[in-house]
Amino acid sequence: MSVTERNMPGVEVPLVDLKAQYRGIRDEVRAAIDGVLETTSFIGGKVLTDFQDDFARHAGTRYALGCSSGTSALHLALLACGLEPGDEVITVPNTFIATTEAITQAGGRIRFVDADPDAFTLDAGALANAITPRTKVIMPVQLFGQTADMDPILAIARQHGAKVIEDAAQSHGARYKGRPSGALGDISAFSFYPGKNLGAYGDGGIVTTSDDAMAATVRLLLDHGRTSKYEHSAEGFNYRLDTLQAAILQVKLRHLDAWNDARRGVAAAYNARLSGIDELTLPVEQPNRRHVYHIYAVQTPRRDALKAHLAERGISAGVHYPIPLHLQPAYRHLEIPKGRYPVAERLAETFLSLPVYPEMGEPQIAAVVTAVRQFFGARG
Repeated sequence: MSVTERNMPGVEVPLVDLKAQYRGIRDEVRAAIDGVLETTSFIGGKVLTDFQDDFARHAGTRYALGCSSGTSALHLALLACGLEPGDEVITVPNTFIATTEAITQAGGRIRFVDADPDAFTLDAGALANAITPRTKVIMPVQLFGQTADMDPILAIARQHGAKVIEDAAQSHGARYKGRPSGALGDISAFSFYPGKNLGAYGDGGIVTTSDDAMAATVRLLLDHGRTSKYEHSAEGFNYRLDTLQAAILQVKLRHLDAWNDARRGVAAAYNARLSGIDELTLPVEQPNRRHVYHIYAVQTPRRDALKAHLAERGISAGVHYPIPLHLQPAYRHLEIPKGRYPVAERLAETFLSLPVYPEMGEPQIAAVVTAVRQFFGARG
């Protein structure tokens, strides 16, 4: 390609376009914020409880308890499972460090299982060999918007007396065999980081469960262990979800299913137009699962060159988790050598996330497809 062709103006495509999303719901969001400002109920109150009730219905659970972030949601879920110092928690190395931070900060020991090479989630087939007498919790990460194969994970957990926590930070609205993510384990943790399928205008998270005792523990601990204004039955945390964020999230929750459908439409367009390219592997929606494409991650050994090629054409692409957790400097003390989890390591070297957001139109989709096909010299 000539310099002239390379520098021609084209369609700018961000990885995520939160401005476009805001423009579509501006009036609803402003009315919701104004409602909170008028009441000056900034902590707790009816807006928060209404949002929690709405989210619980959407997730198919009895309880949903808002908290300050996805990380605090994971921390609370682990404590609700009765984690004690030295207990092991099994998870995957191809995830954000919040997953394992929460384990350590709750007093647990991290134990990894490699990723499934097709779904990128916890490999249920390898799980049984990782169980030890110290295993207290199994925590599959519902990565990129698709759940793990939960039935065999749950069966192994029940066999060994372990609890199952869904790290559902990326799977708002995903389904497994018709059941919603958030209701697939004993307890689940969601993130409302702004770029999520359901994102706040700041940090936020929520814990979902149908277990009365777990819900009571989470409710107690997220607000300083208080049983009344000045009585505390335990030391807890300042992990509350503020009411302004709850008001914004309640507006956005009404749009979540339509937004997920739009994401699936973008993914279907990519699947149709990028299939059959050598050196490019597309994500696959696994049987009996509904993928909501928080991230559309392709694999290619030429990942960095493709990313640069797209950037030259005004197209943003992301690299998610280029260093698997077992190779992070923060976990050097675990002394896990390179090569122990080959699938996670391969994914870290080959993943590239293409733009996907509900407001993507045909010009943006076509720009991404054309640029990718040009890079690989594909016709059509």
